[in-house]
Amino acid sequence: MRLDVISNKDQISTIKRGLYWRLFRVVNPWTIFAFICAALIATPLITILYYLIEGPSDTWHHLAETVLLNYLVNSVILVFGVSTISLLLGVSTAWLVSTTRFYGRQFFEWALILPLAVPTYIVAIAYVGIFDYTGPLQNLSRNLGFEFGPNFFEIVNLQGVMVIMSFVLYPYVYVLARAWFANQSATLLESGRMLGSNPTRTFFTLALPVARPAIVAGLSLVIMEVLNDYGAVKYFGVNTLTTGIFRSWFSLGDISAAIYMCGVLMLLVFLILGLEKWQRGKAKYTENRGSGKPLQRYETTKSRKILITIWCSIPLLVGFVFPVSQLISWTISSPQSLLDLSFIRLVINSFSLAAVVSVLGIAVALLLIYSIKLYPFWLMRILGKFSTLGYSIPGAVIAVGIMIPLLFLDKGLTAWLESTLNMHLGLLLSGTLVGLIFAYIVRFLAVGYYPLESSFKKTSDSLLGASRVLGVTPVRTLRKIYLPMIKTGIFSGALLLFVDVLKELPLTLIMRPFNFNTLATRAFELASDEMVAEAAAPALVIILTGIVPIILLSKLVSRKN
Repeated sequence: MRLDVISNKDQISTIKRGLYWRLFRVVNPWTIFAFICAALIATPLITILYYLIEGPSDTWHHLAETVLLNYLVNSVILVFGVSTISLLLGVSTAWLVSTTRFYGRQFFEWALILPLAVPTYIVAIAYVGIFDYTGPLQNLSRNLGFEFGPNFFEIVNLQGVMVIMSFVLYPYVYVLARAWFANQSATLLESGRMLGSNPTRTFFTLALPVARPAIVAGLSLVIMEVLNDYGAVKYFGVNTLTTGIFRSWFSLGDISAAIYMCGVLMLLVFLILGLEKWQRGKAKYTENRGSGKPLQRYETTKSRKILITIWCSIPLLVGFVFPVSQLISWTISSPQSLLDLSFIRLVINSFSLAAVVSVLGIAVALLLIYSIKLYPFWLMRILGKFSTLGYSIPGAVIAVGIMIPLLFLDKGLTAWLESTLNMHLGLLLSGTLVGLIFAYIVRFLAVGYYPLESSFKKTSDSLLGASRVLGVTPVRTLRKIYLPMIKTGIFSGALLLFVDVLKELPLTLIMRPFNFNTLATRAFELASDEMVAEAAAPALVIILTGIVPIILLSKLVSRKN
């Protein structure tokens, strides 16, 4: 009897230890950190959902009856038009660069990515100057004896902003499509040659269907950028859902109307992404690279080589060379703007803010990925994917969804400080750099997350197991073993974060502190006040900074090839 009691106690003790171990696997500092990250990323979505449930205001009913349809139609037209042109430019140039020999191919291989370094609102500012009555295009036409009507060069409309966005955003499609075309198995193309198929038919029947995942991924980024854009559409006077959010928040002062406008924008985003997933169905795309031969590029005639070179030159000229040349011309005409103390302050503000967000964003992404690596059960993987959701949410939506809870927290915090400590500190979160940095991390965490995740996947899981057997703590394992191995991913992610923060406009306009400007906000404000020459200097700094990761990205893709 005594032995049975002892045996039962041992079994209970063993069960308790097992429960404690399982509980520790679920609830520990690493998993708690992942839960907190996911909760903070969810803040804007939860805020918008809460206010949507509360019900609309009278202002929203008025907007819905008068201007909402116009906002929605313009947004859909922009998405469809920019997507179509970006697909044409991105896929065609990626195929030609990857599979065909022509004049300047190695130059275009990396140069076609350069428009990605120029924000859409800066290109819009430049082209208004180029097509202006006193601009270079009309001056050239008058010098040649051609006199056109006042509206002949009019681009400040929906069609104009559509074309400008397309020539700036097509590199998203180009980069991913080119990476697939350049790394694809040559057996696929050899099969087309053996069957007597010409390059055009091989492209449409073999390469294009199989490359669909890469092309759709690039197209999704284009759509997100179109729906996020505020500067270009505002400058061109095109009403979209994003401009409607700003108008509801700033002009009408109605939080509920702004929230409902955010809800419509998010619904459009989910509908577009869901439509593609539904159309794809259960189709899977696989490729056998292991048995493939090196890709042999097509040879063609001299006349076709010239035509291909001209075709690849068009997006580079329109999306990068022409607007940057106009900005350089403006900067040369007003060099005093470069020596102005206010300009130096802008550079310091922008670079400091971008550096802080880069460090914090990479730190959060690093700890989140390492937490998932330590405890790779299904819930942690879901939290990791959820934490990168912010990049698919337009910046204006994130700003509104974060500003409201920060205002609520500020009111409660200031009331408590005044009642208990008799301290009057004003706003501590909303309208400060703290709130702006938090919003940036929510918006751009995915930018630092995916390069780090890619670097972690190249490391062996046996290293972590060996460290556990030897009794080494997870923190020391990360510091001594993993950090030296993933330093390339850390650098790449931090650099991309830096540039994205430097270019971001709509989120910064809503969340920035009073009388605090960055290069992006100042360039947009000056251009809106018809001081385009003065806006050129900050715009050029943004572009020159953005070129650095573009070149590194091109070298990275070429090295993988």
